[in-house]
Amino acid sequence: MNDFWTWVRFAWHNCLRNLRRSLVTTAIAMLGTAAILLAGGFALFTYDSLAQASARDTGHLVLGTPAHFAQDEDVPLQNGLDAVAALRGTLLADPAVRHVLPRVAFSGLVSNGDKSVVMLAQGVEPDSEFAVKGPFLTVRSGHLLESDAAQPQVMLGDDLARSLKAGPGSSLTLLASTTEGAMNAIDVVVTGTFTTGVPEMDKRAVYTSVQVAQQLLVTQRVSSLGVFLDRIEATEAARERLAAQLPQLRVQTWEQQAVFYQAVRGLYNRIFGALGLIIAVIVVFVVTSAMAMAVIERTREIGTLRALGTLPSQLLRSLGLEGMLLGGFGALAGAAVALAVSGALHIFPVQMPPPPGRSEGYPLLIHFSPTLYVLTMLGMVGLTLLASVLVARKTVHMPVVEALAHT
Repeated sequence: MNDFWTWVRFAWHNCLRNLRRSLVTTAIAMLGTAAILLAGGFALFTYDSLAQASARDTGHLVLGTPAHFAQDEDVPLQNGLDAVAALRGTLLADPAVRHVLPRVAFSGLVSNGDKSVVMLAQGVEPDSEFAVKGPFLTVRSGHLLESDAAQPQVMLGDDLARSLKAGPGSSLTLLASTTEGAMNAIDVVVTGTFTTGVPEMDKRAVYTSVQVAQQLLVTQRVSSLGVFLDRIEATEAARERLAAQLPQLRVQTWEQQAVFYQAVRGLYNRIFGALGLIIAVIVVFVVTSAMAMAVIERTREIGTLRALGTLPSQLLRSLGLEGMLLGGFGALAGAAVALAVSGALHIFPVQMPPPPGRSEGYPLLIHFSPTLYVLTMLGMVGLTLLASVLVARKTVHMPVVEALAHT
């Protein structure tokens, strides 16, 4: 152990011999580490935000008939669920399940008497839906649906309300095909308008209660049940338990439903993976160049040490430790910079522009992951060690006479 620290001190003094070159190499390692940590932290923040939003939208688990997930319906709720009350009781008996929300999804027309527009409607339980899911939409005007309202109520997407010239208190008519294939209509009152942050959705989205949706469609079925758990990490275990308990039905996870999440994750993995590879290549080239210059300058010194009995492996260890020290200090400094930037974004918020297909931006935050920090720092040290060893290997094995004669 004492011998090891002697070599470390020897490598440290060698690093100080050309301070400017060492500082440049350390700075490159620092910037590379900081860039990887900030990019990786941003990707992790994006993944976590999208995962939470997806799970909040559909439920951690979605329960339906096998045909509901595999086939298109000829008439509304052809593949819907019956005996919903009994199913909810069974699901709520699971210790991980906190809430079970029914959903009736249907399409049709919404009319103000003069103009009719295609709608994509959702029947929900007003009291539970907005309390359990949290702020999954932004109310622009009016208020949320009421469960004990005397008249059937709806909420309209902001752009749909503008198209129909409707607002809170307006009377509209919903038209849809029933489960028997006949047309049915029901008069409703608008309680409020909202935005989902997706303009295309706001042009068609309508929320109403499950009771109003079932009355319009003339059925007691629901499309599916959204199962909300105590934590997102329990999703897979709960899916296996419920699938075994209800073999006649199919249970899907939020991730299977979240097409947008999967697409963004795949894209970000490729982008940030390529970015990390480019940074690693830059660091390797910079360290290789710096160590190559150091080795060339010290070729006669290496020959002298070899003549005095120093083994090639010992010289290789010393030069490798130099690279490790430069990479290690650069990695520590880069981690400190990444932590400082992450903290500053919490104190001084930065708003990102709306992504494609959306109308609202989001805060720029960097997720802190101990695993990411440890792996990145170890990777940086490993890269600098590898670059140093590869450069020095030929010189330390050079014949002593050639090394001493080098100019």
